[in-house]
Amino acid sequence: MIIDGKALAADIVESLAQKNMHGLKLGVLMSAGDAATESFIRIKSRVAERLGVTVVRRELAADATEVEELQALQELVEATQGIILQLPLPRVTDTAKLIEALPASHNVDGLTTNASVRPPVAEAVQHILSISNVEAQGKNAVVLGAGRLVGAPSAVLLRELGANVTTLVNGDSLVALQEADIVVLGAGEPGIVKPEMLKDGVVLIDAGTSESAGKLMGDADPACAEVASIYTPVPGGVGPIAVAMIFKNLFALAGEC
Repeated sequence: MIIDGKALAADIVESLAQKNMHGLKLGVLMSAGDAATESFIRIKSRVAERLGVTVVRRELAADATEVEELQALQELVEATQGIILQLPLPRVTDTAKLIEALPASHNVDGLTTNASVRPPVAEAVQHILSISNVEAQGKNAVVLGAGRLVGAPSAVLLRELGANVTTLVNGDSLVALQEADIVVLGAGEPGIVKPEMLKDGVVLIDAGTSESAGKLMGDADPACAEVASIYTPVPGGVGPIAVAMIFKNLFALAGEC
């Protein structure tokens, strides 16, 4: 089964629309002048408009000082109910320090240990498993990549669901994929996973996005859909669901304020 992430995301957004999110404000702290960042923000802004949520942007110059960054973050805390740190931030930024400065009350990406909501990609993975009736308990799961947005939170989720989780990072052998019942990809290396690396019937959730020859690509070769029982394409798979989950988290945080 190929997952239609756009359709699933539309269902989530429609459900949120019934909750009346009008008047909520979502803060975005971002790098100035980055085309990829602008593209991601446009996608989120379209969902925000559908829900009546105002997006408040603060842009960081490439040479922004730590004081300026923390000031911009504090301004967003005071003006909004939730904040996205749109990564990557400027190269001079101490990203980890800025993430830790983000209060749990506004942390819609769930990036810190004290966050009260789960990271949107992990929420998307759980949603896909749930609607596909996939039971993770006792299954062998492999997570490719250990990044803070995809790999790390996905591994935590799968362990919480009772799976036996192996995390692979750059340079590791991919032989463990052959025994995996569930695979979550977040390496950002286009087409690195081939069908012959996987066992038949694998649940393959591809959240690794990068550009190749001007096209958005996942970590899995599209031919992997032929051996997978569940497959998420890139684009149109995990991404739209994760965006919808940002607003689900925003609504949850607003309720705690």
